[in-house]
Amino acid sequence: MACASTGGVFVSIGVQNSLQLLGKIHAALTARADPSIVGMESCAGSQWLARRIQALGHKVRLIPAQFVKSNKNDIIDAEAIAEVTTRPTMRFVTAKATDQVDLQALHRIRDQMVGSRTRLINQMRAFCLEYGVALRQGAGLFKLDLPQALNDPENDLSPAMRRLLGDLHADLLRLEERIRQVTKEIEAIADREDVTRRLMTIPGIGALGATALLADVGDGLQFRKARDLAAWLGLVPRQYSTGGKQTLLGISKRGNRYVRKLLVHGARSCFRHLDRTRDRLGNWLNGLEARMHPNKAVVALAAKMARIVWAVLNKPGALYERRDPAFA
Repeated sequence: MACASTGGVFVSIGVQNSLQLLGKIHAALTARADPSIVGMESCAGSQWLARRIQALGHKVRLIPAQFVKSNKNDIIDAEAIAEVTTRPTMRFVTAKATDQVDLQALHRIRDQMVGSRTRLINQMRAFCLEYGVALRQGAGLFKLDLPQALNDPENDLSPAMRRLLGDLHADLLRLEERIRQVTKEIEAIADREDVTRRLMTIPGIGALGATALLADVGDGLQFRKARDLAAWLGLVPRQYSTGGKQTLLGISKRGNRYVRKLLVHGARSCFRHLDRTRDRLGNWLNGLEARMHPNKAVVALAAKMARIVWAVLNKPGALYERRDPAFA
């Protein structure tokens, strides 16, 4: 952990021991009468530290780690952060409000529990296969088949395995109840917030997607145009261009993987179930489907949704208007 002042820019390195670091930064910034620019590497604890420093009247610039890391030592890090902080074209991480951090934590907890549920189901299915009991694929079908297998005296499950599977099944039920509780809490937030209600008017975006976008993107003012948000989420093609020859590859997959996953899943559902005769996206989707693979069309729709999200966030009171083509 270290902190330094370089050329009018105050640089902090490492936020693992945040209380001691805050004391050093507070003393150094208090000694400066004029507001300063504080550059920090974005890491665990940096959001909290950024809010505390902003409260002192200073400007904080959080820098993604990939723009800072080199041969690792505090002197090199301080020099790199100071240089990156003062570059006019550098992209910085926006400091999150406490409400955004709380909402993001709910999503991360839910995502972790959903992953645990999948691992638990796969483990129980594998145990059953060891005794010749094959259960159908899918979480819903598995939950129907497992109690029947446990209560079937004709199969080859041993008493010890029946007891073990019964305990794991109870763990699964408790985990699902906890997932339901967190999901209801997220849905309540989505119903309460004006921004999320407007985001949910966009096809393919529900309570989970709207609240995840609110937690990660905020008001969206850090993006100058709609394409910047889609690029930040990794939904635009990456390039390998040189000598005036443009080569476009697959999507870059940068940014928040969780939010990108929700947008792609929502786009896939929209691609399959949207009434294209009564929505402004219908003709556009038909054209995509005619000239490219459905998976590519789904990702293109997700990128389109991200652009619509930017418009809704940046225009107060804006909603997605379906505009029936028959009456447009």
